[in-house]
Amino acid sequence: MFQTFESSSSPDQGPPRLAALRAAMAEAGVDGFIVPRADAFQGEYVAPCDERLSWLTGFTGSAGYAVVLADDAGVFVDGRYRVQVKAQVADVFTAVDWPETSLAEWIKEHASDGAKIAYDPWLHTPRQVAALTKGAPGVTFVASPNFVDAIWEDRPARPAGRAFAHPIELAGEASAEKRARLGADLAAAGEDAAILTLPDSICWLLNIRGSDIPRIPVVQATAILQSDGRVALFVDTGKVADLDIDADIHPPEAFLGAVAGLKGTVRLDPDTCPEAVRAAVTATVSEGADPCLLPKARKNAAELEGARAAHARDAVAMVEFLAWLDAEDPASLTEISAAETLEGFRRATNALQDISFETISGAGAHGAVVHYRVTEETNRPLKSGELYLVDSGGQYVDGTTDITRTVALGTPPEEARQAFTRVLQGMIAVSRVRFPKGVGGQHIDALARAPLWMAGQDYDHGTGHGVGSYLSVHEGPTRIARASSLPLEPGMILSNEPGYYREGAFGIRIENLIVVQEAAPVPGGDKARAMLDFETLTYVPIDRALIVPDMLSTGERDWLNAYHAQCAARVAGQLSDRAQGWITRATASI
Repeated sequence: MFQTFESSSSPDQGPPRLAALRAAMAEAGVDGFIVPRADAFQGEYVAPCDERLSWLTGFTGSAGYAVVLADDAGVFVDGRYRVQVKAQVADVFTAVDWPETSLAEWIKEHASDGAKIAYDPWLHTPRQVAALTKGAPGVTFVASPNFVDAIWEDRPARPAGRAFAHPIELAGEASAEKRARLGADLAAAGEDAAILTLPDSICWLLNIRGSDIPRIPVVQATAILQSDGRVALFVDTGKVADLDIDADIHPPEAFLGAVAGLKGTVRLDPDTCPEAVRAAVTATVSEGADPCLLPKARKNAAELEGARAAHARDAVAMVEFLAWLDAEDPASLTEISAAETLEGFRRATNALQDISFETISGAGAHGAVVHYRVTEETNRPLKSGELYLVDSGGQYVDGTTDITRTVALGTPPEEARQAFTRVLQGMIAVSRVRFPKGVGGQHIDALARAPLWMAGQDYDHGTGHGVGSYLSVHEGPTRIARASSLPLEPGMILSNEPGYYREGAFGIRIENLIVVQEAAPVPGGDKARAMLDFETLTYVPIDRALIVPDMLSTGERDWLNAYHAQCAARVAGQLSDRAQGWITRATASI
């Protein structure tokens, strides 16, 4: 099994660890310390040795902060984690709704004038530091050694996984070509070099993958890309000893010195680069996005073919799982046994490299915890009359998958069926939409929410995130979200996952992956106006028992019936007898 179910949260350890941190702060003469979820590579997913926020507070979500003062300690979480945080942190911490309340606003309100607040400059970006300074005038923010590291006695070792080559037939473009292309872009912008600190950017650029982060096949490294296409890579040499990488290899500790030695104009991404790196630059700084971000997001033909193959393979596993689930007595199953069985079907493809994230396997009220992670302590039986939400994915060498299905166990409550149908209507709206080039994710986001809004309902997470090619299942910079104005472009793979959550009762989410593509012209359309739409990558049936047919328009009904017909066609001849019988029933027309 890739997934384990032991609890990594220790709420009972929060009070003594908080006391130890405050003692370290007092000894250093500071009034507060900020503990982010991020690591020095600014990744959403971090190695065990970098789980500082979880170690201190017990909160295990993938985003958030703690701000510790002498008399107050706030844990900042977004809408995905407002239910989860209540169960994971001791009452010595106060949950703060973020980003509705910013760190700077909270610090300004709770810290005294003239307070000195420390932060680890490796764990904060220049943009974040600037926001703190601007938002809390009268407070002094000081770069500092990390006080959590100083008191964390049993801290795990740094990851030392081996890197490996990502084949050209899957990458679709040689590393030399990528480096030359991006280097030319730097030169055209008048920049002599770019500092790279995101591991997935570096892995994409060099056509390598790694095993330093659970579920995400990256190698932790930093790099400098020159405008002539040369790359200096700063990485533990043992990780790349067996690889033929066209780069100058240096140990990690040489990175800051190399940054300090750069001349001319250097691009630095203020949203992803650590403040410690910015402080080391002596050359002229040109603030701009990591040059790998958009090229990596725009998948090429080989990457898209790989994604289609990975999703076709994953669909067989998901259909086998849903058929198994339908045949079992819910009372004989638990959240853990369901997650284990699903992983078993993915393993049976003989192509699974890892799961792409910890499977969210939530029954009943647990489904309302948006990023619920089942543990041996929280595991519960499935029960007839409830909803079961399963959000999961696989890492295959040709693509990364992510899919959510919500299933009725027995006869579902009518209010759940109505909410499910509204979520489905939002998902269909995104799937069907055509839009002009230049439109950003914030416009598409509203389409997914509109049916829920009409009923006075909503959900507290984005509608979609970018997805990598055998890289991170959450890949920036593209999103379908209220805050994303970045134009969507052909080749970008995103999730389409509206939801609805009734705390203490049920959770609903339906998720497919989609890819932006050029839209075919329509009769009567403006010939000069370039339009885009989405190709669906995920083909797994949606539970018809949760749909209220009379709520669907003719267009929505037609889309769903056509989608289900394609689901059945794409797995034909690849299923067990049980799964074949199930999908025939599951894809019957409404």
